[in-house]
Amino acid sequence: MLEPLALALALVHFGLPLAYYWYTKVRWFKRRWDITIDENYRPRVTTVIPTYNEAKHMVSKLNNIYEQEYPRELVEVVVVDSASTDRTPELVEKWAAEHQDIKVKIVHESCRRGMVPAINYALKTNEPSGEIVVLTDADAWWPTTALKNIVKYFADDKVGAVTASVTYEERDKANMEDIYRHYYNILRISESKRHSTPVHNGPLVAFRKNLLYKIGLLPEYVGNDDSTPASVIAFMGYRAIQVNHVVVKEYIRENQFWRIVRRAQHLVAHFVKTKGYVKNKNLYLYDRDFEVIWKIEWWLHVANPWCLLASLALFLTSYITSLSMASFAIMVVGVFLLGSKVFRTWVLQQICLAIAAIKNLRSVNIVWSK
Repeated sequence: MLEPLALALALVHFGLPLAYYWYTKVRWFKRRWDITIDENYRPRVTTVIPTYNEAKHMVSKLNNIYEQEYPRELVEVVVVDSASTDRTPELVEKWAAEHQDIKVKIVHESCRRGMVPAINYALKTNEPSGEIVVLTDADAWWPTTALKNIVKYFADDKVGAVTASVTYEERDKANMEDIYRHYYNILRISESKRHSTPVHNGPLVAFRKNLLYKIGLLPEYVGNDDSTPASVIAFMGYRAIQVNHVVVKEYIRENQFWRIVRRAQHLVAHFVKTKGYVKNKNLYLYDRDFEVIWKIEWWLHVANPWCLLASLALFLTSYITSLSMASFAIMVVGVFLLGSKVFRTWVLQQICLAIAAIKNLRSVNIVWSK
């Protein structure tokens, strides 16, 4: 009886995400946006950059924002520094003194508590002047048209959050993360065209300021500044979307495996807690389209990895206890498929999600070493 159960779990594990991906790509990805997009919409924008020891990237990041094809009198930059031990604050102050045609503030935290607490501290102590609040990382590179192409979606009152698609710097193109991002971007854009995507991207994610303050700023139970507030906004009845023609770059600067695990910890906690969080705050508004997307993504992040591990355990048990050649052959095929980067990337993601779920039983990794 072990082999049929193992095979059924394997079919569920691989079949459901494949079916969902191809369905969304065929049915949703190429459809037109059903929201109002105004190319000339120019609201005031506040960009918030959380930093800790970012001296290496800070000037380039500020230059990147300065070079945006957007009226500088409508842009405010808030840098929140979490007690950096390098020259990050000094570099920001020097840069601001040399570029007085754009408004720059620096907010100092007395200690390092994590990205989300740092952003919340900045938003509580210095309310942004912009109607749109954009969050970004110090090491993320935007094309010069990014800002104007993000904000034009906010011309529609139904849109509450917008994020960009993500790729990697050329030196990181060969890694498995870039393969993951290729499929990830297609899926997130497809979900967005249907209604909203529950997973957003830290290198560039924008929110309506009034909605951020309505939800009480960024929820701190997950440690992410993108997916959770965007999904809270989607559960409130607004659209939270990823767009395809704004592509930002980031590069990998830490151990890739533990980077994926840390991201997975945030996502697992996000899918376990966020819907309940919204209901407890009496902000929940039922929408069938987003509910379907949320439930499928919940399954893919929380439950589906365990189907793979359970299937493998059952095949292995069947082989050990009864020397089943069918189980042995299936495991050999699995090992052979690991030669494919796509299959290997998928398996790595599943292992990381499982490790993340176990690590979350103790605590979510909010602050990580650099």
